[in-house]
Amino acid sequence: MPPLPETMTLIDHGAGGAPEVLVPKTGPVPQPKADEVLIRVLATGVNRPDVAQRKGEYPPPPGASPVIGLETAGEVVAAGPEAGPWKVGDKVCALTNGGAYAEYCTAPAPQCLPWPAGYDAIKAAALPETFFTVWANLFGHGRLQAGETTLIHGGTSGIGVTAIQLAKAFGATVIATAGSAEKCEAMRRLGADHAVNYREQDFVEAVKQATGGRLADVVLDMVGAEYFARNLRCLAMDGRLVIIAFLGGFQAEKVDLRPIMTRRLTVTGSTMRPRTTAQKGAIAAALREKVWPLLEAGTVAPPIYKVFPLREAAAAHALMESSRHIGKIMLKVAD
Repeated sequence: MPPLPETMTLIDHGAGGAPEVLVPKTGPVPQPKADEVLIRVLATGVNRPDVAQRKGEYPPPPGASPVIGLETAGEVVAAGPEAGPWKVGDKVCALTNGGAYAEYCTAPAPQCLPWPAGYDAIKAAALPETFFTVWANLFGHGRLQAGETTLIHGGTSGIGVTAIQLAKAFGATVIATAGSAEKCEAMRRLGADHAVNYREQDFVEAVKQATGGRLADVVLDMVGAEYFARNLRCLAMDGRLVIIAFLGGFQAEKVDLRPIMTRRLTVTGSTMRPRTTAQKGAIAAALREKVWPLLEAGTVAPPIYKVFPLREAAAAHALMESSRHIGKIMLKVAD
């Protein structure tokens, strides 16, 4: 393998702002810590937390790269002494702590996974952020079981398309929401049993109709305050509401909390980035055991909506903020 360069192209977001603040810049190639690998990046996924970081609303944790980017796929070109079992030449995808909008990126070894058999870099890079998040929240905090019913909001987002497929693969009934007929049809193709156009139908009534009044066992929500009261009304006895984002605000007022007591509801939520390497590594291990076989069998797959060159990260962010996409938005970094 040729010697590593000292500098690389990365996407800088300066002081933050609108998508156009994202511009290519030259910076130093990062060095892996003892438990990290250095990845020559081939592809990177674009996610809502990236948008929030660009705006200054989701700062990286202490010690993490200030460069945006939470998931990547590529080739290991260097490894720290405690980064086993990964070695130079391995093709990995990784949930990073930041830095993936670049030609080289470090990642803790426990947060890396092999490319599923038959996958290329684009498809492999589309996996970590959404699959880690859905596994930890829908199946971890939400405790979704076979035979239960789940309501998934934002069903055509990267999180949504992953949640629909995994919930179906593990035996749940899926109700999903989106804002157009086209997106509802896409959710049905992905496996949703019931697709609800929230612009035309009250999703609370839709859940009642779909379940014959029994309601949902788990709600996976990324809207927050705007949906909070209605989400509670969607939940059956012992139901679980899992909140993973606040696209509709984070301050809910004048909410009737009685259903939490009368139906023994659980309200929970989480973010992925502040978790420890050990916690993320445990999620990675569960994904490799439970989900990677589904990916390799073709039972589950990441729908790729559009791929941009790394230098066009601003256009990728503008597309994400438009919410026109169905599935993942990707950045191609190298061949």
